[in-house]
Amino acid sequence: MILTRGARVTGAVLCAVLAVIVAGWLVRDLGAVDDPAELWRYWAGYAEARPKLMPATSPVDAAMLVVYVVAGVAALRSSVAAAALAAAGVTTLALRVPGLWNAVGSGAAARFPDELRTRALICTFVALAAAIALLVTAGAGRRPPRDFSERTPSRPGRGAAVVSFLLLGASAAVVIAWEVRQAVKYPSLYPDWYMGGDSLALPLTDPPPGWSSAVVAFLCLFAGISALPRAAHARPFGMTAAALLLPGGILGIARTLHYEMLGHFGQLPTEGQLTVLTWFFETLAAVVVLLALARRGFADNNAPTLTAPQDQGYGYGYPQGGAFGPPPPSEPPPGW
Repeated sequence: MILTRGARVTGAVLCAVLAVIVAGWLVRDLGAVDDPAELWRYWAGYAEARPKLMPATSPVDAAMLVVYVVAGVAALRSSVAAAALAAAGVTTLALRVPGLWNAVGSGAAARFPDELRTRALICTFVALAAAIALLVTAGAGRRPPRDFSERTPSRPGRGAAVVSFLLLGASAAVVIAWEVRQAVKYPSLYPDWYMGGDSLALPLTDPPPGWSSAVVAFLCLFAGISALPRAAHARPFGMTAAALLLPGGILGIARTLHYEMLGHFGQLPTEGQLTVLTWFFETLAAVVVLLALARRGFADNNAPTLTAPQDQGYGYGYPQGGAFGPPPPSEPPPGW
């Protein structure tokens, strides 16, 4: 199935709306710090980072900005971008729902002015509406290909599928294991760790850390399991999961280098060593999955096949029925 031209334009516009919302908040945060590096240090968790105003964003916003831009460009340039629009819509819904109650909570009221919280709530409603519209567009805007000249959704190659299954599955297991460890070690943080509350200083526009981790783990599991049978939607969902996994790993490595943890790795407690190794693994896994799935896969073998008129016995230059000549190839020749 491919997207109609109207659905492609609609999807691109919706992605642009979501990208503008995120970009607006990032611009606001860049104005809240003395220099862009200060925002980076705050995101990375440096103890000395002291922005003059509390940032409203997190690395999740930067990752989602990239997702929206890629999905929007894909919708404009390709008729097989339905899964990319669906991935952007599902991820937006999953990540923005907590904003409905976090922006009006007492914790946010203590850190952000009323005008900013009102703007955040409006942006959350718009983002959720745009996400729902993306899902409707991706589902209702599809049609079967008219002929062999129209591309069909591509599936990941065999090697890319196996690599994505292993790395995304392992990443999901690692994220879940750390969440279990968190619950055992700091039970007093719950339920705020997942639902938000006064005990956590949360960004204004993003979900609580536990909620965000659950979304990443679910996306990694879904994309990894989808990659094993080489489903057509495995590529966009897998790349989206990797895009969300990557910032945490990169910022963790930055924190490792900043505090010279590698030079004293042997002196770190076991949990500290596992934390550092997790950051490197997440970064490596995300980069490898992105590179593996970014390559164009194979055409969807389930695409409908056109047959020739019965009275002619020929179809697109190939004799039908095997009366003479070589059998038709399994795929059309180049340029068809």
